Amino acid sequence: MGRGNKLAYERRVLPAFRKEKARDPKDRFEIRNAMNRDPFHRLWSASKRNSMEMRQQNGRSIVLRQLDDLDARANALNEGKPTLQLDPTVQVPRYQSAVDIHCMPGCYHGEERPGDVSAGANYDCGIFATTAGALGGLSDGGGQAVAQWLKANHPNWKPRRVLDIGCTIGHNVVPLALAYPETEFIAIDTAAASLRYGHARAQALGATNITFIQHNGEDLSRWEDGYFDWVQTTMFLHELSGKALPQIINEGYRVLAPHGLMLHVEQPQYTPDMPIYEQFIRDWDAFNNNEPFWSAMHALDLKKVMQKAGFAEEDLFVAGVKAVADRSIFPEAPTDETEDHGRAAAWHAYGAWKGGAPK
Repeated sequence: MGRGNKLAYERRVLPAFRKEKARDPKDRFEIRNAMNRDPFHRLWSASKRNSMEMRQQNGRSIVLRQLDDLDARANALNEGKPTLQLDPTVQVPRYQSAVDIHCMPGCYHGEERPGDVSAGANYDCGIFATTAGALGGLSDGGGQAVAQWLKANHPNWKPRRVLDIGCTIGHNVVPLALAYPETEFIAIDTAAASLRYGHARAQALGATNITFIQHNGEDLSRWEDGYFDWVQTTMFLHELSGKALPQIINEGYRVLAPHGLMLHVEQPQYTPDMPIYEQFIRDWDAFNNNEPFWSAMHALDLKKVMQKAGFAEEDLFVAGVKAVADRSIFPEAPTDETEDHGRAAAWHAYGAWKGGAPK
């Protein structure tokens, strides 16, 4: 159905806009206002929103009917392990608690009962449905892509310690930990329910070199300057407020060692060379999928934010990373680096080496 949006725009909405305004739309917001009056786009948008709500409610019902078993299995993997550190004094920030992000009941931190794993389990089964398997059977195609990119471009680099901020249930950090088994990984999030599930999941998958800690990335003072060789986020920046985002990058820079790597995997930013129609389509989540910071974040110049944190301009880079296709699901997926919609997503990795890449 998504293809019909372009036809509706080109055949009806754009000609009507030109007739009324005697000009083309100047930005994604003007296109949005015009498209929201078109019946086909409204049908597509309502269907997309409804499918998200159905995914969340069905995922929740799947989890609740086996919650006793899920909790028991998670507890068996978590109990007594120093690699799971929860802190009930950590507050979930308002920018996370004010809305149910992605329409997920209770967001990432909600609990059906104290100490359960319901939010993490719902997220785990739900993301597979939302992506139609495009991130693989374990929904870890993004983490696999980053590991593959690093092995190809920096094969001799051996980080000692890695900080993953906003880890949720560890979809993206687990494949990194498996790719670097001698490295210590610390994964932080404010959502205890997601961390309980994520830690148990990592233990079950053999990623025992990850410590999951309930902690807010806006304040990393528990770690000294230069403690980590690699600080990263994956599809997390767009869920941060305008105040929290630069603070997290500033703190990440501080705890990053000389010649350390900062890497943020996200959808492409809205650069001047991106057509405003594409910006409008990508902006849908901001207004219809409980992603209040999506539009503003993707309009940011992340390079400037990272420079303000302390990185030198010459040490910044943007790399393309494509999800590793799960051949058990999509045996015919192409092997090149271009995005294969529906089978292997592609992202931009906004990165920087602190003082230059290691030699």
